[in-house]
Amino acid sequence: MALIDTVREAERLMTICNACRYCEGHCAVFPAMEMRLAFTEGDLSYLANLCHNCGACYAHCQYAPPHEFAVNVPVTLAELRAQSYQDYTWPPQMAGVFERNGLAVSLVTAASLSLFLLATALLVDPAVLFAVHADGDFYRIIPHDVMAGLFTAVSAYVVVAFAMGFRRFWQQTGESYASFGRPRPFLQAMRDSLTLRYLDGGAGDGCTYPTEAPSQSRRVYHHLTFYGFMLCFAATSAGTIYHYVFGWQAPYGYLSVPVVLGTTGGIGLLIGPAGLLWLKHKADPDAFGHGRRGMDTGFLALLFLTSLSGLLLLVLRETSAMGVLLAVHLGIVLGLFLTLPYGKFVHAIYRFAALVRYALERSRAAERPEA
Repeated sequence: MALIDTVREAERLMTICNACRYCEGHCAVFPAMEMRLAFTEGDLSYLANLCHNCGACYAHCQYAPPHEFAVNVPVTLAELRAQSYQDYTWPPQMAGVFERNGLAVSLVTAASLSLFLLATALLVDPAVLFAVHADGDFYRIIPHDVMAGLFTAVSAYVVVAFAMGFRRFWQQTGESYASFGRPRPFLQAMRDSLTLRYLDGGAGDGCTYPTEAPSQSRRVYHHLTFYGFMLCFAATSAGTIYHYVFGWQAPYGYLSVPVVLGTTGGIGLLIGPAGLLWLKHKADPDAFGHGRRGMDTGFLALLFLTSLSGLLLLVLRETSAMGVLLAVHLGIVLGLFLTLPYGKFVHAIYRFAALVRYALERSRAAERPEA
């Protein structure tokens, strides 16, 4: 469906839903919709990013197909949300990556893997590459400064791309930057994000995903993925503090803070993405759409492979396989980092910003004197 058709369809659906209002208890989309009588393209983009694609409104809608109104909010907002990712992309020339994201993720990952494997094969003495190093000292294969320099540069680019995307999203809402930092709405959005409040189906029994039967499975797998990712980030941060503050060089013991955090997070990143992929495979395409599956699948597969290769590297770090496993793991991590601003990960940025705006709107409505 062309963008203009998607916008018109979203506007049509919101007009119907605004008259019905049966779903106002399911999530934040419908209360936010009810604050409006008309919908600009910016409003629709905001509502699309507020949608968690839980499917409850489709499962309970009396106007869903085969009714002649053919109301399917999850599919239409998913299309609009995907389009918004392209609109907010930085630099804009990279917007096309979202069109064939699965292919792009595959190519970038393959190139990153090849880069690390080729570099280690050409630059590392085979006697060192395939040797057994005491305590799994991977800096004998790739020096610390090379790893730190490469990933610091890539991380800086990713942060700038996220910041520019957020700036474009927030400008379109018409809100000031100062309002984003208002403590109470910001903290409310944090609570809603960290608990995945809007995957509870409105009644607390879970969302209707992947089938019409309410289930907490998506919420659980999403929590495992998110907190697994955050624990791995905490492990890297702890390792950085060890190295630069205390002068303690990796590799660290199995019971050290970085390894415990990384192992726990890694297990979460194995189970969470695998579970989400399984749910996606079972999901009804009529309720959740056919499009953009490559973007979701590519991101989840990269998270899974990053965790799998990292845990294998930990287990086999004191064997002759360590050198090759290190190159494979770093190649996958580099592929993940390079594609973060141009794949599914961006939904975290825009959904959180949408939740902050929703909390702002509710706060203003509560402060408004009654007529």
